[in-house]
Amino acid sequence: MAKHIALIEDEAAIRENYKAFLQGQGYQISTYESRPQALAGMQQTLPDMAVIDIGLKDEIEGGFDLCRELRQIAPHLPILFLTARDSELDAISGLRLGADDYLTKDISLPHLSARITALFRRLDALNQPRQQEDRLQRSELLLDLDRLHANWRQQPLDLTLTEFWIVHALAKHPGHVKNRQQLMDAASVVLDDNTITSHIKRIRRKFNQIDPQFDAIQTVYGMGYRWHIPSATPSSGA
Repeated sequence: MAKHIALIEDEAAIRENYKAFLQGQGYQISTYESRPQALAGMQQTLPDMAVIDIGLKDEIEGGFDLCRELRQIAPHLPILFLTARDSELDAISGLRLGADDYLTKDISLPHLSARITALFRRLDALNQPRQQEDRLQRSELLLDLDRLHANWRQQPLDLTLTEFWIVHALAKHPGHVKNRQQLMDAASVVLDDNTITSHIKRIRRKFNQIDPQFDAIQTVYGMGYRWHIPSATPSSGA
């Protein structure tokens, strides 16, 4: 069955161009031109992915508001921003709201297709049967790989798909440094260094909401990040 993508874009010509291209890639496309219209449609039928512009009709940041609303409805829905706004602040804002990726409209259509495919690859992995590695526990961290649920100190962590796989990549081998490329590979996304940094900051913030003393994700400057368990590996002051 074709994957269903909701495309939220207020400019008709651009919307139809992306719709035609994505349909040509084999996707089922639903289009919306405003935040209220999109929210109503997706509350009726949740898509497999949402591709959202930021400015929607008379709402300058309607896409950001929609992302926030969708995260309440569907915490694991892949959300990709596709916008003309190319400032770092906008990109960081989108990721902080829980988007899995942030793209600007100057990218090529094949590049867009590749990023969408990468996000769907993670969804497809959920349907693959898991044998022994359905759960991963590291100290107070518990990851359920079948349901993509994460807990810290027996309290749920509201992680996006990208955040979940970044945590998994780090926690799977405590003490091992993972560079940015390895974290991108684990999450099946293509991101720049600043975006990876934003994801790490957001992940730490979510742990800190449960445990203000959380420091298991350490920065190894110039190299990457690692999962640190004090009782298992002495700190090197990273």
